[in-house]
This record gives sequence, C-alpha cells and structure tokens, in this order.
Amino acid sequence: MSDERGSGATVTPAGAELAASEGKAPRTARGRRTLRAILDAAAAEFGEKGFHDGSISGITRRAGVALGSFYTYFDSKDAVFRALVRDMSEQVREYVAPAIRAAPEQIAAERAGLEQFIGFVRRHKEIYRIIDEAEFVDPASFRLHYATTADRIETRLKAAAARGEIRSDVSEVHAWAIMGMNVFLGLRYGVWSEDAPTDEIADTIAQMLARGLAADS
Repeated sequence: MSDERGSGATVTPAGAELAASEGKAPRTARGRRTLRAILDAAAAEFGEKGFHDGSISGITRRAGVALGSFYTYFDSKDAVFRALVRDMSEQVREYVAPAIRAAPEQIAAERAGLEQFIGFVRRHKEIYRIIDEAEFVDPASFRLHYATTADRIETRLKAAAARGEIRSDVSEVHAWAIMGMNVFLGLRYGVWSEDAPTDEIADTIAQMLARGLAADS
C-alpha cells in the first residue's frame, strides 16, 4: 500500500461497482446512484436495528427503491452487510486521507487523521454498531477492516521513519497501538459523547505520540 502522505497522489475511491455482489456491478451512473442509496439505507437500517432485526424491505423503504432493485445489486441481506462493512471502511479512509496527506510531518499527520476520524464518527455513529456486529455476522470482513487499517498506518509510519521524522524502529505493534487508541477515542468522544473539542483531543494525542508518557525532565 502506498504512503498516504508521500507522493501526494489522489486516493482512488473504491467505487460503487465494487460493492455489489459478484456479476452485479452497475453499468450506468443511474445504477451507481441506486447502489449508493441502497448502501446508505443499509447503514441506517443496520445502525438502528442491528443485522438480525434489520431487513431488506426496511432497506428498500429507506432507499426509496423497489425490492427488485435490491436484488439487481445484491444476492442477500448478508451480501449487502458485507458490502456495507467494506464501504464504511473505505468512507473513513477517503475522509481522513486528505488531511493526512496535507500534514507537514508524521506526528501532525497522525493528529490530523485522528481529528478527522472523530469528526466522521460524530456524523456516522452507526459505524461502530455495524463494524462490531461484523465480528459475528462476517468475521472475515471484520478482520479485514482492522487489518487493512493497521497496514496503512504501518506503511505510513515506516515511510516517515525512512524520512527521519520519527523513530527508526516503528513496527506493526506501533500501528495496531495507534489504531486501537483511535478506535476507542472515537467511541468515547464520537459515539458516547461529544463533550470535548476534536482539536483538543487530537492535540493531546499528538503530544503523547511525540513525547511518550515519561515524566517531564
């Protein structure tokens, strides 16, 4: 995976056609809009009711499309849920990546990424319920969501280390630690409560990343 800062290249969106069941990718702009509406409706349906109580009919009502339109793109409720997990993971990446790329150095990049992530969560609180349920509904998607996120963090940390911006021994452990921290900060300050400004949260974490938790000398 490429460093999200490095070259400044534009992140390519996954595209709605990648979300549909195999062989059911939309071929027109209208089809892509319909698929997008179904995925957004699925996020609302599963976010409110959970996977087991959510229904295809509930999704189509929310999307304002016919039942047949659902089956044009998805084989089942399980299929749309799997697609939704991938889609939400991609949405997060696309939302935070520009801020990460624009940062002048890596601590600033991690700070910017966290601030953007919490902002995203505040607008899409349903992401936590959906990702958490994926552990039981579709364990492969659950694992892939976190593994690919950690891989991206590790890649950009190692690129920053090569540039001399951070310590040289960064590893997968550091990447998973940063990801885990961000996940629970999003839960506390994005889902449970919005009682702290996102910039102050991000500043605190940036200082911790830069200085560690050692006592002041």
